[in-house]
Amino acid sequence: MARKKLQAEDKLIEGIAGGIFEKRGLNVVKLDMTMLENRVCDYFIICHGNSGTQVDALSYSVVETVRKISGEKPLHTEGLENCFWVLLDYGSVIVHIFMEEYRNFYNLESLWADAGRETLADPAMLKEE
Repeated sequence: MARKKLQAEDKLIEGIAGGIFEKRGLNVVKLDMTMLENRVCDYFIICHGNSGTQVDALSYSVVETVRKISGEKPLHTEGLENCFWVLLDYGSVIVHIFMEEYRNFYNLESLWADAGRETLADPAMLKEE
């Protein structure tokens, strides 16, 4: 059972990252919360865009890519009205898509500094190097 959950989470995270990279999301970070007590989820995926339009496009791309890859839909979304900070809640994984200045202001990475941190790289960009 645990292995199946990990495989489903991996597929979900793959879809989230794919949707972010499709629209050129910036500074993509995965925070592993699994070792923390009283956590709200297992993982945070955090990224930012340069404008409200890009944040909106990133959000739409994540939702569509995840739906195509895993068939999942977000349980809850917030922030699509203004696109300064959009939250997509997939249960075990919560996606935070910010405009850069809001990401810097709220600084979730330091709020959850005890979580394991991994920077995610766009596989397409790695091929170009």
